[in-house]
Amino acid sequence: MYLPDMHKVPARASGLRIGLLLIAALLCGMAGFAVLPQALESGTLLWVQDDPAELADRQLARSFDAPAATREIEAALKADDADLAKSFVELARERNVPLAPELIARVEAATGAAAGAASAAGNFTRGLITGEPDDLVSLAGTALGDLFVFGDIRDALREGGRWAAGEEPDHLILGLSAVGIAITAGTYATLGAGAPARIGLSVVKAARKTGRLGTRMGESIARSLRGVVDWSALRKAMAGASLTEPAVAVRAAREAVKVEKADDLFRLTRDVGRVQTKAGTRAAFDGLKLADNPREMARVAKLAEKQGGKTRAVLKFLGRGAIALTAAAFDLALWVLWAALLVWGFLSSFKSAVERTTLRHLQRRKTRRLRREVEQQRRLATAGSGG
Repeated sequence: MYLPDMHKVPARASGLRIGLLLIAALLCGMAGFAVLPQALESGTLLWVQDDPAELADRQLARSFDAPAATREIEAALKADDADLAKSFVELARERNVPLAPELIARVEAATGAAAGAASAAGNFTRGLITGEPDDLVSLAGTALGDLFVFGDIRDALREGGRWAAGEEPDHLILGLSAVGIAITAGTYATLGAGAPARIGLSVVKAARKTGRLGTRMGESIARSLRGVVDWSALRKAMAGASLTEPAVAVRAAREAVKVEKADDLFRLTRDVGRVQTKAGTRAAFDGLKLADNPREMARVAKLAEKQGGKTRAVLKFLGRGAIALTAAAFDLALWVLWAALLVWGFLSSFKSAVERTTLRHLQRRKTRRLRREVEQQRRLATAGSGG
């Protein structure tokens, strides 16, 4: 009996193909195993990128350890920033990072010295008179001055006087002061409902005066002020104002500021106020320095609600990584894509190898069965002819 060619399996060629497929599967598996950890981390970061608290937590888990904490605390103490050093101690304690007892004692001593009564009184007075706070006490003085319009009028008259004299004023300070004057009555009228925005406005203005406002954030606030303040009307009105006649400055600000168009600005100042309330004045300054726009400041506010007094340490240690993906989302997506392709390559090659091996086995069985049938027919034919 004749066996068709379709049952004559080229064993060597089939075995070679199966071997190549298994080698391809092995290579894809090894590459995938090497890439998978980075791909999983990238995928997780992409998944939590809209949750700044979770994003910061994952970043800290990878890099915040005892040597890093000790280094940061030593640097903060050297810079005479007891508040930042204390923030790092709190962060280390929360994350179970061990610190030397003598280092903790030094931080406690520095914090106690900074909170002395004489120092507190001096900070309050400085904040009230200059409007340049750097801690909670001095901010209380600044906020008190702004709440009673004194601080905003002082700043508006100073910048307005420069403008009237032909000098270039700080339009950001002038605009924020005018807005502050215009909304202060609203804060009283709502029994403090506008207090977070009012405090946030004082912090933003103070950050600008002390050089702690990021360039991009300043540009974003300036754009908001263009739609809120009538600059030509404000310039004319401020020309006749003085500290001896504060009512003129108040009337000028209320006439030049379009409060109904200040929603974006108020959202920003409320977020700044939330950071100040949860994490302190310096944390609010750090956030304004770090964030590029109001949306990122809202992320800082969410982080402050979770981290509280540890916010400064998180912002200092992670930088922009605390509120945004420092690596481009495209790069992270590439890691995930490469891992997916390698896994697909492994599965595809392995599947083809298994299929070809199974097909080869089935074909061999079929060939053996056909050969047995042919052999049996031959024996029967031989027996019949012999009979």
